[in-house]
This record gives sequence, structure tokens and C-alpha cells, in this order.
Amino acid sequence: MKSIVCMKRVPDSETRVTITPDGRSLDSSGVKYVMNPYDEFALEEALARKEAAGEGSVTVVTLGPEAAKETLRSALAMGADEALLLRADPPADGLVVARALADALRERAFDLLLFGKQAIDDDNMQVPAMVAELLELPCATVVTGLEIENGHVTARREVEGGHEVVEFDLPGVIGAQKGLNKPRHPSVRGIMMAKKKPLEERDVELEVSGLEVLALTPPPPRPEPEIVGEGAGAVPELVRRLREEARVL
Repeated sequence: MKSIVCMKRVPDSETRVTITPDGRSLDSSGVKYVMNPYDEFALEEALARKEAAGEGSVTVVTLGPEAAKETLRSALAMGADEALLLRADPPADGLVVARALADALRERAFDLLLFGKQAIDDDNMQVPAMVAELLELPCATVVTGLEIENGHVTARREVEGGHEVVEFDLPGVIGAQKGLNKPRHPSVRGIMMAKKKPLEERDVELEVSGLEVLALTPPPPRPEPEIVGEGAGAVPELVRRLREEARVL
């Protein structure tokens, strides 16, 4: 099976980020970047299926700046066979990203195209379904279970209040959710081998975005905690506040 995994370079969730003086973007100075965590589930799924079959290939693709090569090298160290960097500054517009990815993927043969269900920096959750639509391929997002037999896919996906089972024939697109598998860590041998694996770089010209970021604002500060009492005597007041003020009861 030939698999392609599309991934994104995102700020580490533990990194402290600040907004630039113009209020429209994040200040990247001093920010640690990592592979989008949901993309790790997509990559692990592709690698595990290749290993189980004993044949096939795994290609990783990202659209991003020159520094995104570090993320691709991490994927190669985990076991991917080759990588492609579409060099450009990714915009906030998911459709522009999807069109750039679709244009690059049309020239490549594959059975399964995998994404993480969303990126943790913008949480748009748009690109996997958009790419599938542009390539006219079936798609299942938020996938927590995946079975493939004789080119037929059965995907179990999360929906509000339960699960949904989707079936389609390959080629197709998957958006991986946490729980699909347990991503591996790169081994020392994998890290050394990654240096010798092919990493293609290509400059891409993005179309003009129809989306304009007007402002970014940090979340409001959390209120200071308040102790309403001690012991069992505090329960009635706590219940009252939860009911009348927090409105969670």
C-alpha cells in the first residue's frame, strides 16, 4: 500500500506564545515547533500498515517554511520513506492550503491519504475534507478505528453523542483522531537513517486568500479561586453557586 501523510509544523502546546504588535499574528521568536500531534496518529497508521503488509511506501508532505524540514526529518526518523516540502508561508485560509496540497498530490499515485483530524494551532479542521473534495476522493474524518481489506475501507469515526461507521473503496482520505493508535518515538537508528532519505523541496506560489485576519486576542485571564467554606458546611453554598452563578447544575 502506498500512503501519503500530510502534516503540519505547529507551536509546541507547552510553548508560551505572544501576539505581534500589529495584533494579527503570533510572534515566532523563541517558539518551539513540533509535528502536529494529530498528524502523529496519521503517520503511525501509515507506518504500521506498511510494516504489517511487508511492502509499500510512506511519503510525508508538508506546506511550510524552510524550517519545516526539521518536522519532515522527524517523520523520516519515525520510519517514513521520503518527504516533500512545499515551501511557502502557510496562510490562515484552509482552502488555499488545501488547493496547494491537492495540486501537488494529483501527480502522485497513492492508495491512502492521511491527515490528522485538525491542527492544534488554528483548530480549523478543514483541510482533510477540502483536499478530498478537490481530488474527488471519499473521506472519513475524526477516525478512531480503521480496517482495510482487499481495497475496501471500514472507518469508525467520532460523531456527537456516539460513533459512525463509514465504508468506501480506495483510494481515499482519512483524518486521524486520538485513539486510532499509539504513535512511536524515533529510534537512534531511525534518526541516523533519516539523514540519508530523500527530502524533495519545491517552491509553491499560493493563490490570493479570501480570508483576512483582523485581530488575535489572548483568552481572558482566569478569575482568582475563591474558598466558599470548609467541610460539609460549605456544600450548600457551593451547590447554590454552581446552580445560580456557574449554571452547571
